[in-house]
Amino acid sequence: PGIPQDLVTGFPKCALPISAQYESFLLPMPVIFSLPVGVFGALFFLMIMELENNIYAQIAMIMLIGILGKNAILIIEFAELKFHQGSSVAEAAAEAAVLRLRPILMTSFAFIAGLIPLMFATGAGKIGNNTIGSAAAGGMIIGTIFGVIVIPGLYVIFATLANKYRNQVSDENWCGGTLIYK
Repeated sequence: PGIPQDLVTGFPKCALPISAQYESFLLPMPVIFSLPVGVFGALFFLMIMELENNIYAQIAMIMLIGILGKNAILIIEFAELKFHQGSSVAEAAAEAAVLRLRPILMTSFAFIAGLIPLMFATGAGKIGNNTIGSAAAGGMIIGTIFGVIVIPGLYVIFATLANKYRNQVSDENWCGGTLIYK
């Protein structure tokens, strides 16, 4: 039990459904590698607000990972669409980032605006409200700002690798629609 076992069992559970969606084992990597930025933002805001990493903060991080993952999937989905329409990998990533920037910013800032009352709540349950609000808002701010920059770059790296592998397989190992094992 512990973090190594959680990583070993959790990584396939996250990566395989996205791999099925993109029909590639490499394209889920930008989504997965973009999520730690949001977790860092949540922990950073907890530190600034002098709050603990308790169950409220961890629930906020789970919620945060879902929303930031959705944003990353949207960018990569649009980039893949543009790539299959004939754009280069870099052009597809840039165009997807521009196309999805406004919707991502709108949903992120609406989410953050909804968390502001929790961040500065008083009265009964103050610590829990402050913790969940600060962790979610901090992670969303940092994750959104860096996500719209980092995700297209990660897409370019992993899509280039995926295309190189696809071309290598199609050129060397395929014969009449049947995979030839050497």
